[in-house]
Amino acid sequence: MDKLSLDTLGRHLQNLRMARGISLSQLAAAAGIAKSNLSRLEQGNGNPTLDTIWRIAVQLEVPFSQLVEPMTSPVEDEGVQVRLIDRGGDNPQVDAYWMSCAPQTLRVAETHTPGARESVMVISGVLEAGLEGDTRLLGPGESHSFPADHPHLYRTGDAWATLLVTIVYAARGEETP
Repeated sequence: MDKLSLDTLGRHLQNLRMARGISLSQLAAAAGIAKSNLSRLEQGNGNPTLDTIWRIAVQLEVPFSQLVEPMTSPVEDEGVQVRLIDRGGDNPQVDAYWMSCAPQTLRVAETHTPGARESVMVISGVLEAGLEGDTRLLGPGESHSFPADHPHLYRTGDAWATLLVTIVYAARGEETP
């Protein structure tokens, strides 16, 4: 992640944490990361994984996109690149991401906020995606939707896969069907 993106992420983290009256120690413990790592992230340093950013977003009760907007480079982690395309401002909030997965990649995604629903459409390659224990094998032009507030996964075969991922967040206190 480039320095501008790290600075943006750090600013968003610190502002959201402070606005909620949560200490650095409280957020680090709730997200399952070291306080020193969270402190470095807030200072615009470090190399956060996708899972780390997701866990922090869930603990702050905000969509992932709120932390990464307007970062200029994709977030990369173990063969997966994710870039925010657009962050909706309506209710319910809908975020769109471009995602690229390297060959032979297995990514088990963190659960999202309660009521969130995820849809994946394969642009190129082949991808297995869905809830753990209930996945679908998808090719170009095929899509699959599932509750994103449960553990879910993405698995590629021998080639790269490129996807469009949308996440619909439930309004607070509501769950999506």
